[in-house]
Amino acid sequence: NPYAGLVSSLRAAWLSGKTRPVEYRVAQLEALGRFLDEKKEDILEATASDMGKPPFEAEFSEILLCKNELHETLNNLSDWMKDEHVDRNLVTQLDSAFIRKDPYGVVLIIAPWNYPIHLLLVPLIGAIAAGNCVVFKPSEVAKNTERLVAEMLTCYLDNDCFAVVTAGVQETTRLLENKFDYIFYTGTPSVGKIVMAAAAKHLTPVTLELGGKNPCYVSDTCDVQNVARRVAWGRFFNAGQTCIAPDYVLCSVEMQEKLMPALREAITEFYGPNPQESPDFGRIVGDKHFQRVQTLLHSGRVVIGGQTDEEERYIAPTVLVDLQPSDPIMQEEIFGPILPIVIVANMDEAIDFINSRERPLVVYAFSSDDKVVNQVLERTSSGGFCGNDTLMHVTLTSLPFGGIGNSGLGMYHGRFTFDTFTHHRGCLRRSMGREALNALRYPPYSQQKLGIVRAASEVKRKGACTLL
Repeated sequence: NPYAGLVSSLRAAWLSGKTRPVEYRVAQLEALGRFLDEKKEDILEATASDMGKPPFEAEFSEILLCKNELHETLNNLSDWMKDEHVDRNLVTQLDSAFIRKDPYGVVLIIAPWNYPIHLLLVPLIGAIAAGNCVVFKPSEVAKNTERLVAEMLTCYLDNDCFAVVTAGVQETTRLLENKFDYIFYTGTPSVGKIVMAAAAKHLTPVTLELGGKNPCYVSDTCDVQNVARRVAWGRFFNAGQTCIAPDYVLCSVEMQEKLMPALREAITEFYGPNPQESPDFGRIVGDKHFQRVQTLLHSGRVVIGGQTDEEERYIAPTVLVDLQPSDPIMQEEIFGPILPIVIVANMDEAIDFINSRERPLVVYAFSSDDKVVNQVLERTSSGGFCGNDTLMHVTLTSLPFGGIGNSGLGMYHGRFTFDTFTHHRGCLRRSMGREALNALRYPPYSQQKLGIVRAASEVKRKGACTLL
């Protein structure tokens, strides 16, 4: 296997204990911070070349959010690493019981192309913080960013412990044949299944950050202008190539009539009369992706946008109506600047529609009535939830981010990333002496011994008492 040597050299580095000390982890994390600062212009340039990412969007999503994660980790790492002492029963009162935060070992991170720096660095921050050695693979689809990571990021990190692999599909398949101690994958459910099957051969645990069709319910009672702006921003940010973008709107016929002009106004306000000329609207990442998204425009009826330019890989911010749930656009994640509107009679029908499909990465609900937002939250299941806005839940390092069912497995961000890449090792340390206390558990057994052992070790319901 072409990667066997690399993996075994990282394993040797990990077994040497090099990545364990907090000082080493902090030094590597601070080096990541310097990379973000010193190579900021290169990052903006690479993401602009790959998919026309506007500088504002790149700086916000690729740099600022990464630095938030980094600072949150550096501010708290020594606390997160500490042994966590836990409750003891009567038998172990004189002993030490604690959870040790152990690194897994050699971990693999496979990043996608849509946020090629953010979705590589955020898991990498947690993996380093937890004391692991890491093989990380940027996406080959975002070619310029892949080159930047391979050539520049590696100059900041200790190459004995952290290695970049640039690989296409065939090479990644070979890479996955190696035994890793943890795999963190961000991408599509179909490839997620391949990663999970490869991991299963070695019983390797995985985090799968996948996608899905994120529903956005808009109730009849809401501020239509605000809803239109927040939904349009979430859908058309990064030209719609966001795993947590609102994928389709569910609303009544009456609300659709009000939303149409409000969405048209919001799109013009954001991107001008011709979004193709706007410096604030991105492009589709590649020709194959462009053709796939362009084909989805044939579903339903275009009421806003619909223009395309293959040479520029431009698809205008588009709104579709008159859709059937069976239409192609309702069968796959859109991952482009198209917003379909699906008509439902009321909230109950919207909830039934959401629950009849695979569980999404996020559910959005807009209403001036808190009861409606709470009903959607309580009666649906999804990776995350955001009421009366889009995307913003992902900006909090204090919230776990991840999917459920078809949208993924596991979670990260802030403390949750550290915990993902950490084995929580249950430890009990006892004294060599005080053997008389142990005699009760040794044969020959008796009812009297059992009664005393039970009293000393059982966990009782609150308010219960035990008669000896």
